[in-house]
Amino acid sequence: RAGGDRVEDNGSNVPNPRLCPSAPLVQNTGMNANEAAVPSASAATRAIVYEQPLNERMRNFLRLDFLYQQAVHHHTKADPWSTRAAVSSLLEILAITQRGDVRGEVLKELERQMGQLATFNTRPGVDSARLRVLLTKLHRMREELGGVGALFMQKLRDSEFLNAIKHRSTIPGGTCEFDLPDYTHWLNLPDEVRGADFAHWLAVIRPLGDAVGELLWMTREQARSRPEVAPGGVFHLALDRDVPAQMIRIMLPAGTDIYPEISGSHYRCSLRFLVWQGAGSRPVQTTEDVHFTLAACT
Repeated sequence: RAGGDRVEDNGSNVPNPRLCPSAPLVQNTGMNANEAAVPSASAATRAIVYEQPLNERMRNFLRLDFLYQQAVHHHTKADPWSTRAAVSSLLEILAITQRGDVRGEVLKELERQMGQLATFNTRPGVDSARLRVLLTKLHRMREELGGVGALFMQKLRDSEFLNAIKHRSTIPGGTCEFDLPDYTHWLNLPDEVRGADFAHWLAVIRPLGDAVGELLWMTREQARSRPEVAPGGVFHLALDRDVPAQMIRIMLPAGTDIYPEISGSHYRCSLRFLVWQGAGSRPVQTTEDVHFTLAACT
């Protein structure tokens, strides 16, 4: 098709690459998922990955994973400023999960992934040991998340301490020491005391955070990447209507001044590549052909 218009091939008759013996079974990368795995330290082999969700479920999953990994990251730091950042991430997770049945959506997606994996039992070229590992892990996560019950976050929502921080966080600078003296007192407790409290809160949301992270890893792994060219910096993609994509991933070499602006739906996406002009200037669309790698995740 002309003008960078491509039709996505689902390739359903090809063995899933994450189940082939030669494919390494890597761990979920969380926030580092935005940086592709690199075989060497050379910057030329690195890539920056831009992900665009194509439905509300995937949008929520990506936001939850981002916040969960951010909370875990700051939790590993001992200073009070990092603890503040970790608490902010935790409160945002509580806000997202208050809208709709996120736990139910995760359980449905776990069931869907397990059903898809079960169909690979009889396919040639599939590593049965790898398949068993994945199915066992998904089954364990489903049991853990299902076992905590629908109100598993209620104890955090009912916390007067966390609620006070949440209400004051809506005001710019509202968590200063004169606004929340109890928060200031807690932040100045020994690191091990503060860390133990936050670890307890984090353990409450861990079944959800771990399951979302694993589902995103599997969604990314099952996609097949292919090189593409955007003529004049514009690319249109028509997706398979029979097997709707949940997310598309655009990979560009690290160090480039170009980044994509992505818009679209389940069936069609448009990409426009912009040139970074610096934080003080407005980006402009490139007029050059852009070589990139595309992956559609179902």
